Amino acid sequence: MTAGLWENWLLPGVWITIQLTLYSAIFAAFVAFGIGIARTSRLWIVRFLTGFYVEVFRGTSALVLMFWLFFVMPLAFQFQLVPMWAAVLALGLTYGAYGSEIVRGAIAAVAPAQREAAIALSFTPAQRMRRVILPQAIPEMIPPFNNLLIELLKATALVSAVSVADITFAAQLSRLATGDSLEIYAIILVLYFVLAFVLTRLMRLLERRAKAGIGQAPVDSGKRSLITRKLSSRQEAEQSSNIITAGGAQ
Repeated sequence: MTAGLWENWLLPGVWITIQLTLYSAIFAAFVAFGIGIARTSRLWIVRFLTGFYVEVFRGTSALVLMFWLFFVMPLAFQFQLVPMWAAVLALGLTYGAYGSEIVRGAIAAVAPAQREAAIALSFTPAQRMRRVILPQAIPEMIPPFNNLLIELLKATALVSAVSVADITFAAQLSRLATGDSLEIYAIILVLYFVLAFVLTRLMRLLERRAKAGIGQAPVDSGKRSLITRKLSSRQEAEQSSNIITAGGAQ
């Protein structure tokens, strides 16, 4: 592969993919938290509407939605989205629906005693959610959000279908220009892996900081193994003591 192909197509494609992932993730996060919190509402109509949204967007294809926003919307509403924002909107709406279930599940997992304590302190529903429930729920959301973010990164490859010059689009142009499919697609696989690895490390760092903020910092691996050995030794000692006691009683 020549330096010109790398500098003119692949590197700009990497930057476009990073932008797509970032913008789509931000939009999906707003959708996920908005819909996820609304699904815990006491009003049945709110739960019904948000549940309907989740079922619709989980059950439809992100690629078809992208086509609809880019090709059908101008015909139906006389409004044309640029390819980049049509892709961001389609990915954000789709993955926001998946993320809303993560938010709802994490909120439901907060201990009822925490809610009761907040009620006893005369917190309003908004204060309970902001000061008590979400600070405990967010650390539990991060690992599944990490998986969802990686899926979102890989889904950005779909945007080449609406002529967004991401990594996949650049790879197709490079393959047509050089005829070398093996090298180009091998490089693309490595690039996606590197981006996914960086995102995973960042999300793990975010998880550590979130848990540390509520006093749940993960135990270091060395300390964890030491604690495990101590617990095992203590259990063995207790079992031996029980056996000796039982033998003496007989």
